[in-house]
Amino acid sequence: MDRIKICFLAAIFSLIQLGFAFYLPGSYPHKYEVGDYLNVKVNSLTSIETEMPFSYYSLPFCQPSEGIKDSAENLGELLMGDRIENSPYRFKMFKNESEIFLCQTEKLSGDGFKLLKKRIDEMYQVNPMLDNLPAIRYTKKDGYVLRWTGYPVGIKVQDVYYVFNHLKFKVLVHKYEEAANVARVMGTGDAAEVIPTMGKSKDSDVPGYMVVGFEVVPCSFAHNADSTKKLKMYERYTTPIKCDSTSVSMSVKDGQSIVFSYEVSFEESDIKWPSRWDAYLKMEGSKVHWFSILNSLMVITFLAGIVLVIFLRTVRRDLTRYEELDKEAQAQMNEELSGWKLVVGDVFRAPSNPSLLCVMVGDGVQILGMAVVTILFAALGFMSPASRGTLITGMLFFYMILGIAAGYVAVRLWRTIGCGEHRGWMSVAWKAACFFPGIAFLILTTLNFLLWGSHSTGAIPFSLFVILILLWFCISVPLTLIGGYFGARAPHIEFPVRTNQIPREIPAQKYPSWLLVLGAGTLPFGTLFIELFFIMSSIWMGRVYYVFGFLFVVMILLVVVCAEVSLVLTYMHLCVEDYKWWWKSFFASGSVAIYIFIYSINYLVFDLKSLSGPVSATLYLGYSLFMVLAIMLATGTVGFLSSFWFVHYLFSSVKLD
Repeated sequence: MDRIKICFLAAIFSLIQLGFAFYLPGSYPHKYEVGDYLNVKVNSLTSIETEMPFSYYSLPFCQPSEGIKDSAENLGELLMGDRIENSPYRFKMFKNESEIFLCQTEKLSGDGFKLLKKRIDEMYQVNPMLDNLPAIRYTKKDGYVLRWTGYPVGIKVQDVYYVFNHLKFKVLVHKYEEAANVARVMGTGDAAEVIPTMGKSKDSDVPGYMVVGFEVVPCSFAHNADSTKKLKMYERYTTPIKCDSTSVSMSVKDGQSIVFSYEVSFEESDIKWPSRWDAYLKMEGSKVHWFSILNSLMVITFLAGIVLVIFLRTVRRDLTRYEELDKEAQAQMNEELSGWKLVVGDVFRAPSNPSLLCVMVGDGVQILGMAVVTILFAALGFMSPASRGTLITGMLFFYMILGIAAGYVAVRLWRTIGCGEHRGWMSVAWKAACFFPGIAFLILTTLNFLLWGSHSTGAIPFSLFVILILLWFCISVPLTLIGGYFGARAPHIEFPVRTNQIPREIPAQKYPSWLLVLGAGTLPFGTLFIELFFIMSSIWMGRVYYVFGFLFVVMILLVVVCAEVSLVLTYMHLCVEDYKWWWKSFFASGSVAIYIFIYSINYLVFDLKSLSGPVSATLYLGYSLFMVLAIMLATGTVGFLSSFWFVHYLFSSVKLD
C-alpha cells in the first residue's frame, strides 16, 4: 500500500504541476563540464510487429554495477508503457573512448536463447536515451537518408541469428549558454540531476557543454571470449574493434555467452539547444504531409461554405415568405401547411431513451472540451515531445476537470426534455460520470489482461489501476455531480411551441432515413482522414507527431462540418414530416466514427502488414474501438447541439398554433 500511496501522490503532483507550470517540462538545459559523467538510460524494447513493449532487461543485456533503477515516471509514461531504467553505458564529457569492454553475459540457457531469437524475429528495437534525447540512427536506401530511433536487437541472415553487441555512439554537444530569462524549474525524467542552483554559481565561469544530439551505430562483432575473461567493466579491449554496420559476425548460439562493448566520440555542433529535437521531427515526406493537409482544408472549407449558403437561403426563403403574408393569408396558409411546419406539435416530443441521450451528450461535451484544450496547449508548445507522457497526463487532467461541464450539460438537457422536471437529475449525473469511463475501463482492463499474460511493460500495474480508480471516483465523479447540481438549479430551456398529446403519424418514406444518417459521416471523415493517417502512424509506427497547430485547425473545421451536416439532415427530415430528429441529429455527425473504424481496419490490413499474432491484433482493435467511441460521442454531441439550436430557432421564428 505504501507504493500505491507514493504513486498516487506522484500522480496528483504531476497533475498539479501540469496545470500551473507554464514551461516545457524536462526541457531545461543541463550544463556538463569536461570530464563529467553522462549516464545513458534505456526505455522499453518496442516493435511495430507486436505493439507490446518489454523491459530492456528481459533480454540478456549487461546490467549496471549499481543495480537496476527505475527513473522518475509520470502517469502518462506508465500508461504508454514506458519503463525508463539506468544502463551500464556511461561517458565522460568530451572524452573520446574506444574498445570499451562492458560485460560478458552468462551462457545462454535454452529459454533465454529461444526468447532472444523470438525478439529478433519480431524486430524489437532497443531505445537508449541520453539527456532525455532518444538515440537516432541513420541509414541510406536508394540515395535517401532515413532516420530511425533506437536500433534493432539483432538480425537474422540465412537462418542464423546475429546480435548487435557493439555500439558506436556519437554525442553532439554545444557550448553552454546561460539563459537569464529561463525560469529555474524542476524538469521531469532526471529528477535532481536537472535542478539548477539558485543564484550565480561559483563555477559559472567554467566552460561547459549541452547535449544537442545522440546518434548510435549498432555493430555485430565477434569478440574473443577467452581474452575478455579477466577484463573488468569499462576496461579497454585488448584488440581493435572495427565497427562495420554492413556486416555481422556475432552469431547467437545456445549455451554461448555474449560479449558487449562500445565506443563513443564527441563532436561540437552548431545545433542550439532549443533546436535539438529538429532531427526527430523531420519525418520523410513532410512536404507531402503539409500539402495534403492544406489541400484537405481548402476543399472541405469550400464544400462547407456551399452547404451553408444553400441551407441559409432555403430556410430564409421559407421564413420570409411566411412573414410577408397578412393574418388572413397566414390563417389560410396554416390550413395548407406542408413540410416542416406540419410537425410543429411534435417536433419537441421527448425522444426514446432520453436519459441515455443526455448522458451521451454530456460525455461528448467533456471529451470534446478535453481534446480542444489539450491540442491547444500542445500547439502552443506546453506539451513538447521532449517531455514523455505529458500529453496523456494532460488529457487525463483536463478530462477530470471538465466533468463539471459533463454533469451540467447532461442534467440541464434532461430537465429541458422533461419541461423543467427535477426528479431524476442525480441519476443522470451519476450515469454521465460512469458511462464513458466505465466502457473505457472495461476495454482497457480486458486488454490489460492480455498484456499481463504476455509479461509486457505495456500492462498497467495494479497500483496504477488503483490510482486511476481513485482519480475517477475521488475527482471525476464528484466534479460531475457538482456540475449536475448546477445544471439542476439552472433554468431549463423553454420550448417555443406546445407538444400535442397524440403523436402525429410519420408518412412512409421513399428510403430508410437511417441510411442517409449513416452516409452523412462521409463529409466529416473527409476533413480528417489525411491527418488520421499521420496520427495512426505516430501511435502504431513509432513516429513523432508534432503538427498540433494543423491538428487544431482540422479539429475546428471538423466541428463546423459536423454542425452543418447535422443541420442539413435535420432540416431534410423535418421537411418530410419526420419529427424524430433527436437521435438522428446525434448520429448524423457521430456516424463519422464508423468510417474511422473501417479506416482503422484498412490501416491494419495494408499498413500494419507485419503485425503478428492474435494478441497484437486484439490490442490494436481494442484501442481503435476505444478511440472510435470517444470520437462518436464528441462529434455526435456537436451535431445534436447544433440541431437543437436550429430547431429551437426555427420554430421560435414562426409562431404556429
